[in-house]
Amino acid sequence: MTAAAPLASVLFVCVHNAGRSQMAAGFLTHLAGDRIEVRSAGSAPGREVNPAAVAAMAEVGVDISGQQPKVLTAEAVQSSDYVITMGCGDACPYFPGRHYRDWTLDDPAGQGVEAVRPIRDAVKTLIEDLIAEIDANAAAGQDGHGLHGG
Repeated sequence: MTAAAPLASVLFVCVHNAGRSQMAAGFLTHLAGDRIEVRSAGSAPGREVNPAAVAAMAEVGVDISGQQPKVLTAEAVQSSDYVITMGCGDACPYFPGRHYRDWTLDDPAGQGVEAVRPIRDAVKTLIEDLIAEIDANAAAGQDGHGLHGG
């Protein structure tokens, strides 16, 4: 039995790729498994994932401690069906045919775990909604795979 191709690919983008986008990628991987291809990147990547974000995610059973911030590339955007930005402004390249979303979330940079928990919880809710949207689009035959030949 061969594994099915992912329903869609999602790229999460924030400035440092150290907090919000890493939490989003962690939740999507945790909740959707291999049904959805997950990437994250930053317009100005930090040196490491925010330790408070790592701790807050560990509290809900999601391990993002092994992740590293990555630089945003046009290729990553072009090869994604959904591009979710979180405060990176105009740094994200635009390609027609992608599903773009801009999520307004507080930046966890420099915050303690107590301040990161509500951001984490908001990210989880947004991820659950995104999974439902991707599932609905896939069921309707609009999963985006024809958008870039992927």
